[in-house]
Amino acid sequence: MRKVKTAIFPVGGLGTRFLPATKSMPKEMLPIANKPIIQYAYEEARDAGIEKFIFVTGRNKNAINNHFDHAYELESKLDEKNKSQELAQVMSWLPDAGQIAFVRQQKPLGLGHAIWCARNFIAKDEAFVVILADEMMQQSSDRKRNFLGEMIDLYQKKEDVASIVAVDEIAMQDTNKYGIIKTEGEETIADMVEKPKSDVAPSNLAITGRYILQPEIFEYLAKFEVGSGGEIQLTDAMKAMCKNHPFYYKKIDEVRFDCGNVLGYLEANIAFALANGEICEDVKKILKKYSAN
Repeated sequence: MRKVKTAIFPVGGLGTRFLPATKSMPKEMLPIANKPIIQYAYEEARDAGIEKFIFVTGRNKNAINNHFDHAYELESKLDEKNKSQELAQVMSWLPDAGQIAFVRQQKPLGLGHAIWCARNFIAKDEAFVVILADEMMQQSSDRKRNFLGEMIDLYQKKEDVASIVAVDEIAMQDTNKYGIIKTEGEETIADMVEKPKSDVAPSNLAITGRYILQPEIFEYLAKFEVGSGGEIQLTDAMKAMCKNHPFYYKKIDEVRFDCGNVLGYLEANIAFALANGEICEDVKKILKKYSAN
């Protein structure tokens, strides 16, 4: 069984749906409460047992690199002023030296191309995780293992060398926004379609931002086949691969937020603020104040 210890984070997109905020700042650095989106994704992977983190970046993404490094002047000032809580917020979660790598995607040619750019960081016999940071998960407080960790557990239970894809049930009228799977029996994927119209969609199960993939996927991505939106789509490569390699799906059972659009981002901010015991009551008052108008 190929162990899962590496995660790829494709973070090279332009973030056009958040302009002008993303003109000079990566969308992955937009905060949910007081923490950037990309840090939530990193911590989710770390808590699931991931040990190596690969960020596929683009131009104007240096803020991500800096966020995962030490800020010595800031740390020194906080230490001098005995602000231990703030210092922990800056330092306590940082990865160890050598656990993290940054790869430049020179052109924004799609998700499939971004993943292909990380190919040399993945061993030939190594399964790996792909996390789309703007698909955020909110884990309930009573849950012992997060959804990604449970995906890894499912992978390790399979006797064949398989790939696992996270899916979520969506409204049929929204199938043209997602990659959609066709199922065959329990947990098995028979086929995939990128952004089909509702009248031809094989199901309402949408592929949603968490994958465990075998390294053979790079062979399919290397064909550079252009798909929906004129980009190299991961779904197209998985569709071709699933004809010769087993793919399974796992339904998301955590609360999911699509932070790739403004409304989903705002909803995530509200939800995470309400889950914060220190500010939740004040947030409720604010919401009540504006909802009354």
